[in-house]
Amino acid sequence: MNTTETFISHLIELRDRLLRSVIGLVLVFIALFPFANKIYHLLAEPMLSKLPAGGQMIATAVTTPFFVPMKVAMLAAFVISLPHTLYQIWSFVAPGLYAHERKFMAPLVVASTLLFFTGMAFAYYLVFPVVFGFITHAAPEGVAVMTDIGNYLDFVMTMFIAFGLAFEVPIAVVMLVRFNIVKIQTLKDIRSYVIVGAFVVGAIFTPPDVISQMMLAVPLWLLYEAGIIFARFTMPHVADEKAISDN
Repeated sequence: MNTTETFISHLIELRDRLLRSVIGLVLVFIALFPFANKIYHLLAEPMLSKLPAGGQMIATAVTTPFFVPMKVAMLAAFVISLPHTLYQIWSFVAPGLYAHERKFMAPLVVASTLLFFTGMAFAYYLVFPVVFGFITHAAPEGVAVMTDIGNYLDFVMTMFIAFGLAFEVPIAVVMLVRFNIVKIQTLKDIRSYVIVGAFVVGAIFTPPDVISQMMLAVPLWLLYEAGIIFARFTMPHVADEKAISDN
C-alpha cells in the first residue's frame, strides 16, 4: 500500500471514529432530552438552596426557558458519552504507538478522564455551596438575588472547566517528565512560581472572596505536587539520585 492509499485509509478511519463519537453523543442526548428540566434543576440546586425563602431564578429572554435546559442536557450527554468518545480516539491512535507507549498512555487516558470528573464533582459539591452562599449573603439589604438561568449556566460551565482542567495538572506534569521536556528537579525549583500562579488562577476564575479562591488555588498546588510524586514512579530514571532524595 503506497503513501497516498495509507493516508486515505487513515482519513476514512478517522471519519468513522468521529461519526461513531457523534452518534454516541446524539443518542445519549436524545435519551436525556425529556429530562432536561430535571437535569437543570439538579445543576441549579446549589444556588437554589442558598437563596432566601421565596427566592427563585429567572429567565430574561423569551427562548431561555427552552434553550438553557437543552444546553444542560447536551452538557450531560457530552459528559456521559465522554468515555465512548475517548475510546474512539484511543482506537484510532493506538495502532500507531509502540507497545511501551500504549502501556503508558492507556492508564493516562483513564486517569485524565477520572480526574476531570473529580474536578467537576469537587466544584459542584464543595465549591458551589461556598460561592453561592457568599454571593447571596453579600447582597445589600433590600436587594433580591434573582439570577438569570442563562448567566448561571455560563458561570457553572466556567467553574466546571476551570476545576476540571485544574485536576488535570498531575497528568500534565507526568507527561512533561515522561517525554523528557522538563526535569523533576526543575519542577521543584519553580514550585514558588507555581504557587503564585495557582492563586492568580484562583482569583481569576472564582468570586472575589478568599475562601473560594483558596478552594481552587490550594488543590491546584497540591495536584502539582502529586504530579511530581507520580512522575518519579513513572520515569524514575529521569531524575538523578539527588533529586529523588530531595523534598
